[in-house]
Amino acid sequence: MEQPMRSGRRKLKIHSWLKQFCVESFRPKQPGLHFASCIIPSLKMFAGMMGRRAAPVMAQRMQGLQGAPQEVQARSVATLKTLSLRMRSIKNMQKITKAMKMVATAKFKKDQARMEGGLPFATPVMNLFQRLPTEEKSGPITYVAVTSDKGLCGGVNSQVAKQVRSGIAEEEAKGNACKIMVIGGKGVSGMKRLYGDRFSSSFEEVSKMPFNFATASIMAERLAVSKPTRAKIVSNNFKSMVAYDTVAAHTLTVDEAHTMDKSEWTKAMDVYSFEPSIYEVWEDLHEFYYGCSIYAAYLQSATVETAQRMSAMENASKN
Repeated sequence: MEQPMRSGRRKLKIHSWLKQFCVESFRPKQPGLHFASCIIPSLKMFAGMMGRRAAPVMAQRMQGLQGAPQEVQARSVATLKTLSLRMRSIKNMQKITKAMKMVATAKFKKDQARMEGGLPFATPVMNLFQRLPTEEKSGPITYVAVTSDKGLCGGVNSQVAKQVRSGIAEEEAKGNACKIMVIGGKGVSGMKRLYGDRFSSSFEEVSKMPFNFATASIMAERLAVSKPTRAKIVSNNFKSMVAYDTVAAHTLTVDEAHTMDKSEWTKAMDVYSFEPSIYEVWEDLHEFYYGCSIYAAYLQSATVETAQRMSAMENASKN
């Protein structure tokens, strides 16, 4: 029982000593002195008694009473560890972009060879129908947007979507109804939110298999079944590794051919000989023309896509 009593007496003595210390230290020694001039030295002395670590902190806190400027905590700079982690992540990203560039280079050679082999097949039929006279008429129009299924290829897909949007705005301002046939997932995602109600058909994940004329014929059949009054194919034309053109090529429809002047039509078609006659094979020839137009547009767009992806990945590696 003696130990608790001793500890209690000790606490009592410490408390009374602190009370007298504060009364004697904080009392102004001379009349007219400010309270702050008395309390600051006393607290410094008290902090020195309590411990050396507390002295600078309490002195800094009490300097605010005299109007002294206090230090503002500043954000610390990046440490060497964070910088090394950042540099390592950038190097890993460069490895990824360089690998993607190598894949795009290999794919570009295949797409270019496929384009060079397919264009001579489709160009003669397209040149045949280009001999027919065209007139600007009013009426419903169908836009065939040729895009890709993958991104990271610059502004290839956005340019096609922009061309289609501007064309729709112009045609609807004239009072003409518009429909959209989209080839490629990026075209669907880029125009579905604003023009989803104008979609007549869409084809996604086309690039999973090598594009051939059979795939183009399925799309052409879908276009022919819709019986468009007017049609335009919006795609990218390949010019070089770093240059391309986004064009909206007018495609002659069956309705336009039927309303054409017969003399002009005969003058353009009599240059060629048809067997059986042109009147018997005209419907089939027109569907074949749809297929050739879509086939040529997609071949060029695929080549432009891989070429622009090579440039984009090269720029990403440098930056």
